[in-house]
This record gives sequence, structure tokens and C-alpha cells, in this order.
Amino acid sequence: MQFSAFGQKFTRMSGILQLMDDLGKALNSDRPVNMLGGGNPARIDEADKLYHEILQELIDNNTAVESVGNYSTPQGDTRFINTLVDFFNREYDWGITPENIALTNGSQNAFFYLFNLFGGRFEQNGIHTDKTILLPLVPEYVGYADAHIEGQHFTTVPPHIDIVEHEGESGFFKYRVDFDALENLPELKAGSIGAICCSRPTNPSGNVLTDEEMARLDKLAQTHGIPLIIDNAYGMPFPNIIYSNTTLTWHENIILCFSLSKVGLPGVRTGIIVAAPEVVNAISALNAIVNLAPTRFGAAIATPLLQDGRLKTLSDNTVRPFYQQQAKLAISLIKKELADYPVRIHKPEGAIFLWLWFEGLPVSTQELYEQLKAEGTLVIPGEHFFIGIDTDTHPHTRECIRISIAQNETILSNGIAAIGKAVRRLYDNIN
Repeated sequence: MQFSAFGQKFTRMSGILQLMDDLGKALNSDRPVNMLGGGNPARIDEADKLYHEILQELIDNNTAVESVGNYSTPQGDTRFINTLVDFFNREYDWGITPENIALTNGSQNAFFYLFNLFGGRFEQNGIHTDKTILLPLVPEYVGYADAHIEGQHFTTVPPHIDIVEHEGESGFFKYRVDFDALENLPELKAGSIGAICCSRPTNPSGNVLTDEEMARLDKLAQTHGIPLIIDNAYGMPFPNIIYSNTTLTWHENIILCFSLSKVGLPGVRTGIIVAAPEVVNAISALNAIVNLAPTRFGAAIATPLLQDGRLKTLSDNTVRPFYQQQAKLAISLIKKELADYPVRIHKPEGAIFLWLWFEGLPVSTQELYEQLKAEGTLVIPGEHFFIGIDTDTHPHTRECIRISIAQNETILSNGIAAIGKAVRRLYDNIN
């Protein structure tokens, strides 16, 4: 059986396929697996209790049946969109209307749409051009890498790496945007950039771009007449897994993307886009062709929780403190396992991961991943996250791994112990 070029591209092995395949197999494995590789959020008792309560309410008032028994419009569930408008205007005074919001079947769906709307082949007045998505800071989310219909259309800039302290302790580093390189990119001056995109907090590193950095990216986008896309899957106001003081800004040149996944609802596949009406109309048209309409079940769950404030309270008082404590636990375990070895941890500023840098690692982290997987511990090798960077000429890209901190203390402890054992063995063998 022969597949088209489209079929061949989207069926080959990719970083996101490896991640999700590992996750599914680990959940169904007959043997214990230290699952530190997936992006699934933690099962938090308070969150589970809240969702049990709201699901019972939806059953009792027949909303559950109604939400799965009818399509929404291609734009998404009207009641949820109206609730989001009221919520964002109340929280941030953006002055948006329902014409500024579209729903998708998860953030991955949203970025597939957006990257193909603003990156790839363009035609104007009979002239063909190719435009790319500018990622101002890598490493960046692995799920972006293969989202384009044809090829990869990304322009990226290697980061500055600062050695920093965290809570008075050494052994940490932080990525910063290289604005000197970014603002002088030939592609920007040539008009071959279609959009700028960043995640905040960043998956995989947990880096949080400062308000100053965001304002500078916003100005750069406006100067060149392109949108700034912000992936807010881990950020404000839900799930709000962000530990630094930040401001959430929106205007019609910004495309904000939210998700219900990391607040504990990954299975409902609900993404939210706040954008100019032109973008919302385009997303709605794509929804109609690809999905007919977005799923309504996540909207049914989230609507009453947004209306009465329970979703924001859960994010602020339960979800964020949980992951902040998990980060502290994981850091203490890593420092214990690798106290005398060259490991640095990216300063944990948000999200549900830690990003580890093993300077001078004797093998690539892809090989380290394979060794750990064979021994029952799953991580994600760093090479996949450096989208658009030649990993052969940048050793740092082959020295990093992402670990999830969403698992319970036993799995976290056992998994980090396994990482420590494997890494110590690799360094010891070169001495």
C-alpha cells in the first residue's frame, strides 16, 4: 500500500509520536515503569473530587447527555465561548467579544491550524514565497516540530545560557532570548517570517519569559506586521503553573492559546484560541473541514467552573502549589543522586517538567533514553526539542533530557535513582 507525501510525512517516527507511544505503552505495561517521560498531568485528589462533582451535576441536570448528543458550531460551544468572554474581560479587561474566541480539539489541533495558516507556501499576485514560524527561544515544545503539512517551516535562534542560582542554591541555569541575533535576522528583514511563537511557561524547560521579553517580542511582531502566538497551556489563568510575577497581555495582533489539559482534563481535548476575528473565522473554517465541530464535553465541564470561580481557585490553590512542591522534591532527589557529577537543572519557573543538562555527557541523550527505557524508566531525550537547530554542531542539544514531575513520590524517586545510576555509569566509564 502506497501513501501520499502527506501520509509518509505524518506516519514516520517523530518526537511527539515517540512521546505518546511511550505514554500509552507504559500505562498498559505488565511491568512497573517509572514514567517520567509523558506530558500527562498529575492525578490530584482535590481536582479529581471537583471533576467528579461537576460530572454528577451534569448528569443530574441532563447537560452531559445534551453536550454529547449535539454538534456545536465550527467555532465551538456557544455557551462556553460566552462564559470565556465574560471571564477574560472580568479578569483582564480585554474588551473581547465572542468573535474573538474559537475552540479546538486540544492545543495540538490549534497549533496544527496556526502553523499552517502562517507558515509554509504563500501565493500573492502570482508570486510564490515560503514563510516560516519564528521560535525566538529553543528548546521548545516537541509537538510543534512536525505540524506543517509539508516539510518543516521554522526559523530558530539558539538561546543565551546563564548560570544562575535558585533559592540560594547553585547548580542551575536559565535560557534567555538572544535579542541581538533575533532582531537582526535576515528572514525578518526579507519578510519571510509568517508569525512568532513562544510557550510561556516553556515546555520542556519550565522557562518563563519575562514581561520585558514578551513586550519586546510583541513590538518585534507588530513592527514586521506578523502575529505573536503565545502557547499558554501551562500559564495564566488556568492551570497557572507559573511561579514568577507575570502579566498576561492581549490585543488583536496576539494569538493566545489555552488548554484544559494541564488543569487535569487532558482527555476532553479542549483548546481555546483568543485572537482577532479574522483568525477566529479561519479556525472555524478549518474546524468544519477537519472535525465538523470541536468536542463539547470539555466545554460542558468547564463552563460552570469558570462561572462560579472554582476553576481559577483550583488552579491557584491546588494545582500550582502541587507542582511547585513536586519540583522541590525532584530537585532534592537529583542533587542527591548526582551530587558530584556535572548536572545542571534549568531554573524551575513553571510547567510540569524539569530540564536537566549533563555537560560533556559521553553519549547523546537519545542513547541515554534508550538505555533507561530498557531498564524500565522513561524520559524524553533533548534533541527533539531543539527545533530548527543542527544538533550535530551544537553539543548542548545532545546533553539535555526532560523529566515529568507529575508522578507520585515513589515513581519520581525510583525514576530519578535510575537516571542517576545510568548517568554516573556513563561518566565513570570515561575516567
